[in-house]
Amino acid sequence: MERLVGKRAIVTGAGSGIGRAIAIRLSQEGARVALADLDEEAAGGVASEIAQAGGETLVKKTDVTRAGEMEALVGAVLDEWGGLDVMVNNAGVGVAGTAPTTGEEGYDFVMDVAVRGTFLGMKYAIPAIRDAGGGSVVNMSSVAALVGIPDRAVYSAAKGAVLAITRAAAIDHVEEGVRVNCIAPGTVDTPWIGRITSGYDDPEEARANMQARQPHGRFVSPEEIAAMAAYLASDESASVIGACMVVDGGVTAR
Repeated sequence: MERLVGKRAIVTGAGSGIGRAIAIRLSQEGARVALADLDEEAAGGVASEIAQAGGETLVKKTDVTRAGEMEALVGAVLDEWGGLDVMVNNAGVGVAGTAPTTGEEGYDFVMDVAVRGTFLGMKYAIPAIRDAGGGSVVNMSSVAALVGIPDRAVYSAAKGAVLAITRAAAIDHVEEGVRVNCIAPGTVDTPWIGRITSGYDDPEEARANMQARQPHGRFVSPEEIAAMAAYLASDESASVIGACMVVDGGVTAR
């Protein structure tokens, strides 16, 4: 499908995992995509993949926790393509731990990237999308915002904040033609799983436990999340406003 022909999009955390899949899918649907990541080399690799398929990209090394860099990211897209239609605030990190066992450094890291990063993405992207005549913001929440997930206290808090700010922004900006929604993935098969499970005594057992909590018996694929992002970015979702789109293999149905 080519639902996004003519649209200009930004994807943060685009160098791997869900962000990579979203960037590729948006390009396949016809969008020009700016790939933002702290790992510029990884983002460049994804851009090369997209270019081989005939897509147009822009790569920008970006720390989503720094206001100046997020403002510069949006500015680069405006300079290059004359406007912005879609913002995907995907960048996120996680730490395993309960409230008593999570250190303050881990708390600050997760909250800064997920919550501050999403806030800054909307702060600078929403006016640009409004000025372009309207469009879509897609934020990345999690099923951890909706149900209790063991050993993910701070991650759950961060993703709950993303859900809350999504709904608030949706109401604030709907009359400006800017639709704000979020996606709540289940456990997605990305490099993030390896980083989380590496802290356990038995990483393979931890991975198996994460997979087992999915009622459909497997991890969600990044491409499944990308398909939802493409829908939310497209005009087909014109009446989807302030929604939390769950793609979790049945976790929240229990």
